[in-house]
Amino acid sequence: MFSGIIEEFATVVEINRDRENIDLTLKCSFTKELKIDQSVAHNGVCLTVVNIVDDTYTVTAMKETLERSNLGLLTVGDKVNVERSMMMNGRLDGHIVQGHVDETAVCTAIEDANGSKYFTFEYKEDKEMVRQGYLTVEKGSITVNGVSLTVCDSTLNSFRVAIIPYTFEHTNFCDIQVGTTVNLEFDIIGKYIARLQQF
Repeated sequence: MFSGIIEEFATVVEINRDRENIDLTLKCSFTKELKIDQSVAHNGVCLTVVNIVDDTYTVTAMKETLERSNLGLLTVGDKVNVERSMMMNGRLDGHIVQGHVDETAVCTAIEDANGSKYFTFEYKEDKEMVRQGYLTVEKGSITVNGVSLTVCDSTLNSFRVAIIPYTFEHTNFCDIQVGTTVNLEFDIIGKYIARLQQF
């Protein structure tokens, strides 16, 4: 379980393919605090640490993960938003994030907001997914590349988020451009409500 509050960037230092899996080796400041089997969110995807060598650690992404996320698009040198699992005795500064990415979206616009920025994202319109709660609502929560954000200008298959300078500088939002693919995790509460309405 995560909160969507990004700790820092990790940098991809090596990518190895093993049949339909990808092993990502990354470097970040808290590598020495990690343990094998620990969960870390990478651009919002919960992955298990499988190896640690010096100041790098390795995680494995399987086919299902690669099909639903942007991890298969990563290259050596890319910045990845990372967050260790939430401690249950702390404050929930973001919202409840599972680390289970639902699908990807594409950035369609970036606008200046007098110091901050508005990013617009569009995802595939699928009425069955909407019926299951894969949608945004005005002022609801959305996770974009692992970042907990508030939705504005929600439509059936798009939304905007406002990014303050601190978030822009301390997450990989600084690298997002029009056309960039990002990971989305829709609000788990909305999914459960949608499911209950089917009975």
